[in-house]
Amino acid sequence: MSELQPRVDLSAYAAAVPEEVVDRLRSARRVLTICHENPEADALGSALAVSLLVEAGGGVVTPVCADPVPAMYAFIPGMDRFRREPDPSVDYDLLVVGDCGELERIGPVLESHRTLFERVPILDIDHHISNPQFGAVDWVDAASSATCEMVTLLAWRLGIPLTAGGGMLAWALAGGVVMDTGNFQHPNVTPRTLVVAAALREAGAPLSEIARRLYRSKPNTQLCLFGRVLAKMESDLDGRLVWSTLEPADLTASGAGPAESEGLVDLLAQSETSEAAILFKENGESTRISVRTRDGGVDATELTGAFGGGGHARAAGATVALPLDEARRAVLARAAALVAAVEPRR
Repeated sequence: MSELQPRVDLSAYAAAVPEEVVDRLRSARRVLTICHENPEADALGSALAVSLLVEAGGGVVTPVCADPVPAMYAFIPGMDRFRREPDPSVDYDLLVVGDCGELERIGPVLESHRTLFERVPILDIDHHISNPQFGAVDWVDAASSATCEMVTLLAWRLGIPLTAGGGMLAWALAGGVVMDTGNFQHPNVTPRTLVVAAALREAGAPLSEIARRLYRSKPNTQLCLFGRVLAKMESDLDGRLVWSTLEPADLTASGAGPAESEGLVDLLAQSETSEAAILFKENGESTRISVRTRDGGVDATELTGAFGGGGHARAAGATVALPLDEARRAVLARAAALVAAVEPRR
């Protein structure tokens, strides 16, 4: 594959990358890569990685995210390349939307550039089972742990070394895989995930440092925020349903930014009794919910889907078009019914 002759061989797994995806990316010359608003490492990493693949093939690319890149991801090389809007001087011939369960998740840039998204074909690369397949070409692999896992295989199919970009490619991809697997602790980890991680490590991605920065190093303001929200944790059904609420006052009191709420729902999900853990985030007249469930129990997408959201069986989210108190009552009623239908664990 390259002069380095990597020992970790992804050929067997990479053969599953659809030919049309490879052809579209190879033929595109002016590409916009875009990820969802309120981004995390998989969204940012996959968008940056696709950008590097396009550039390695001689194309021009603009990575875009409607929201600023959270400070917690600044350690990943290349995060400073993201723009908030498409470049008006570029006549794009392909839009690559990554890690978005629905097109609307890219945020306000969709409405402000509606003509662009209607005129230029979309390549949709995603691993959310709820993805409705909104692209001219859709590659949706719900069995993948992360969109970055898929893009790693795409790089292999394109014949681009994972060491490309002075190591930036491997960094970006590894960040997404580590984040979306919970540092390889979530049940979405497969043998393919581990082989992909091995290939990225061989290409120079410092997995231990990435894991430390994402999971074992937090600003003091974030720790204060976590303490406030965890102190408000409530439960029902003998602890099988747990939840807490993040309000603007919590951010003000702790001095934390909205992006520092990342990881809160995963802490709630560490409850030894819970079948479902829910974090409610007040957002004006609407409420954002993040849901985590235990393997073999409640399907998180069944809960979030009832409120127009989606995601994965064990991790999903939705924006509920109700104020906090009303949204909490409605969501908890539905969640309680789903949890009650699950056989209690011994």
